[in-house]
Amino acid sequence: MNWFLKVINQYADFDGRARRMEYWMFNLVYLGLSIIAQILDNILGIAFMEYGAGPISMILALGLVVPSIAVLVRRLHDVGKSGWMVLISLIPIIGTIWLLVLLFTDSQRETNEYGPSPKYDGDDSFIVDDTLDGHLT
Repeated sequence: MNWFLKVINQYADFDGRARRMEYWMFNLVYLGLSIIAQILDNILGIAFMEYGAGPISMILALGLVVPSIAVLVRRLHDVGKSGWMVLISLIPIIGTIWLLVLLFTDSQRETNEYGPSPKYDGDDSFIVDDTLDGHLT
């Protein structure tokens, strides 16, 4: 949950870098919230029948679209790519596969044009981030 809140705190921050853990944990929590929102839409009977989702799901999606794109751009920065590289997903099949490969690629250990590595310091050891209650970052 700390990773999700970290992304929310950087709501529209497209600068810097985001680790794999930050990106994937944000998306995992987002998926869980989306499922809960769809269940609520259906229980309350407000879901649009052809979509299976309703106003609660739509509000969640609209509220999290900017941080989702921001963390995606920061994740691409972490592997040394421009945020514009997200547009490669517009190429059918191959573009999406290449984007997934980039999202699963480990962080660049060294400082790149987007800043220092959030995962590694100079001696290849993990950095402990105090803002996440001492969890490894």
